[in-house]
Amino acid sequence: MSDKSYSASVVMVLCAGVLWSFMGLFIRLLGEVDTWSILLYRSLGTLPVLAGFVWWRSGGQLFGRIRAVGWPGIVGGLGLVVAFAGAIYAIQATTIANAVFLFAASPLLAALLGWVILREEVRLATWGAILVAAVGMLVMVREGLAAGALLGNLAALASALGFAAFSVALRFGKSGDMIPAVILGGIFAAVTGFVVLVAQGTPLGLAPRDLMLTLAMGAVILGGGMTLYTLGSRKVPAAEMTLLSMLEVLLAPVWVWLLFNETASTGTFIGGGIVLIAILFNAFSGARRKPSLPGVGPVVALPDGD
Repeated sequence: MSDKSYSASVVMVLCAGVLWSFMGLFIRLLGEVDTWSILLYRSLGTLPVLAGFVWWRSGGQLFGRIRAVGWPGIVGGLGLVVAFAGAIYAIQATTIANAVFLFAASPLLAALLGWVILREEVRLATWGAILVAAVGMLVMVREGLAAGALLGNLAALASALGFAAFSVALRFGKSGDMIPAVILGGIFAAVTGFVVLVAQGTPLGLAPRDLMLTLAMGAVILGGGMTLYTLGSRKVPAAEMTLLSMLEVLLAPVWVWLLFNETASTGTFIGGGIVLIAILFNAFSGARRKPSLPGVGPVVALPDGD
């Protein structure tokens, strides 16, 4: 694998983090819309974008590509259901800064899962960057972890675990195109949202403005971000890609502060700066190396999946 290829993958994952940073802002714009309604319609907005992309890249072999992901894709898709639902509820139940701090536990969980399940080596520099990022995140939320946000905090941790599981599943299926796993996640999430809404007796309809915002959230923020993240994941180990995408942690509180004046303490900005330093350090420290797969030595190239 060339240095240029690895660097391009790093940029993709960073761009995914920027897109995801707008998720909290959009959910704030929605106001009182039910968590499961957001999950349903956001997923419906995501599916056509990702399905169209896979159809175009594969020359019309959409269903064949979905079948090809196998069990790793199914496990990754189920992990995304937890990640999606947990993130929506957490953002609704606590502050954006508090939620994204806990989402940022994902690289630690991904590193542990990757080491245990895949025997994936984690670079010393990546461990150091994770530790530095953890310090920054602690600074960001040391005033915000209130007992009244317990359920939101638990949902955010569940989301981080689900996203870490998806990240490791991507690495397990590294020889194929794992974007269809995101499609499976969207299908599973849409079905979950629909079933819960029906079971609760909640009306399925949304106001036109809320519907447009939710569909846009799925098509642009989630669909675009997951495409970039998935493409980048094929060149970047799980612990690194989750850390790089944490640019979301720095930017998400800024958008709601600018538009809604949602409180962001000085500690949030100081901690966010520390997180950004960790992200940049990890990106630059890995930009000139040739990643290798556990047990097989250096890898010159991986299949593009086209």
